[in-house]
Amino acid sequence: MDNSVVIPNTKKIKKETPAGKILGKAFLYLILIAGALIFIFPFYWMISNSLMTLGETITRKMWPAVPQWINFLDAWEQASFSKYFFNSVLITLGTLAGLLFTSILAGYAFGRIDFKGKNVIFAIFLATMMIPESVTLIPNYLLIRGTIIPLPGGTWINTYWALTVPFMANAFSIFLLRQFFAQIPKELWDAARIDGCDHLRFLVQVVMPISKAPIMTVLLFGFTGAWNAFQWPLLVTTRNTWRPLMVGLYGFIQEAGPQTNLLMAGAVITIIPILIVYFLTQKQFTQGIATTGLKG
Repeated sequence: MDNSVVIPNTKKIKKETPAGKILGKAFLYLILIAGALIFIFPFYWMISNSLMTLGETITRKMWPAVPQWINFLDAWEQASFSKYFFNSVLITLGTLAGLLFTSILAGYAFGRIDFKGKNVIFAIFLATMMIPESVTLIPNYLLIRGTIIPLPGGTWINTYWALTVPFMANAFSIFLLRQFFAQIPKELWDAARIDGCDHLRFLVQVVMPISKAPIMTVLLFGFTGAWNAFQWPLLVTTRNTWRPLMVGLYGFIQEAGPQTNLLMAGAVITIIPILIVYFLTQKQFTQGIATTGLKG
């Protein structure tokens, strides 16, 4: 009887050498640095040109000899940015207030409440995200003009409502909050029910305080969309009464002509609020994406 032990054939695992690891990391860092430079260069070019004289922009210098901070003041005054800036602030605040109201309530309903047809309605909501904005532009315009449904005042053209109401509901924001609300443990709801909480009280006192990250993410996306809006405000406004900052910048481009330094100064002015809001909410934004099942 053969009592010998049979040793199975095993493949030798090749360990990566330290030199190979270093080369791999170096190659990865080179790709990341190259990508970062590609994305950063347009911002660098815009900022540098905004600080140049007109002659320096024509000769395509990389950085001004003496920064011309007066360009920002000239652009602000010549383009009447103060009025457009105020309009953008009001439009953005109104849009965000409506967006939060609808998104939080709808997201909670889809994530925490069982009702007939919930999955079908939610699928329809998600399907609207696949429709290009250009397809819905004309139907939305006809609605705002009062052609399809009678509106208070007859039409909303050149009004504050035309610039805010169509953006007070957003399928992506509802989806984002629904994903987070659905992950909240059921035990919290059971404990709240014992204390006599209904859905509204549970949402306000329990769900919202622990949902700051996804709510801030919705705020950031909503703020960026409302602040950068251009095509829709240009379509539904024919006067400067309620035109936002981006439309004002477009008009300034037509008036300033070849004054590249002032045009770039105006562009820098328009993106400063977005950069400030992003840096203030960067941590919550990253956490919100990571905790709602959207990370890759």
